[in-house]
Amino acid sequence: MARQLSTEELEQGLDHILASPKDSGALELIVRRPEVDVRESLAEGRLDTDEGLVGDNWRARGSGHMPDGSADPEMQLNIMNARVASLVADGPDRRELAGDQLYLDMDLSPDNLPPGTQLEIGGAVIEVTEPPHTGCRKFAARFGKDAVVFVNSGPGKKLNFRGINAKVVRSGDIRVGDVARKR
Repeated sequence: MARQLSTEELEQGLDHILASPKDSGALELIVRRPEVDVRESLAEGRLDTDEGLVGDNWRARGSGHMPDGSADPEMQLNIMNARVASLVADGPDRRELAGDQLYLDMDLSPDNLPPGTQLEIGGAVIEVTEPPHTGCRKFAARFGKDAVVFVNSGPGKKLNFRGINAKVVRSGDIRVGDVARKR
């Protein structure tokens, strides 16, 4: 079993996270989830206005937030700060287990990226949406209770450490290393 960091260890990484770039940041990881609990790290992918990350199970999985159980268009993409993901995963090799599709080295706080903000990544454009993104029991099982508390309370909640939701507003290809820029 992988090591789960304590609250004290997580808090030691706070300054590094708070130094995340504000206006642009590298796309460090693309993760497709073709099935529940299956992760595929990609060097490149396609973001599509109808499908989200092509090959991901977002549409098929649906959402308990929707009255009919269909996929929530406001939660098409899950994005996490790459620095937070590396910290809670105790290194870059387990980041994909957080369950997000895109990992950006960028400040995801609502002051920096309020809902409605658009980001250009490669040939695609995405838009930050309103629904909050919170840690689930799978996140807790993989990274520990202290990690869930770290991302979902105090500064973590205020700064969206667990991540944000977004939707694709212009389809296009993306690659690891592309720079996400505010529009």
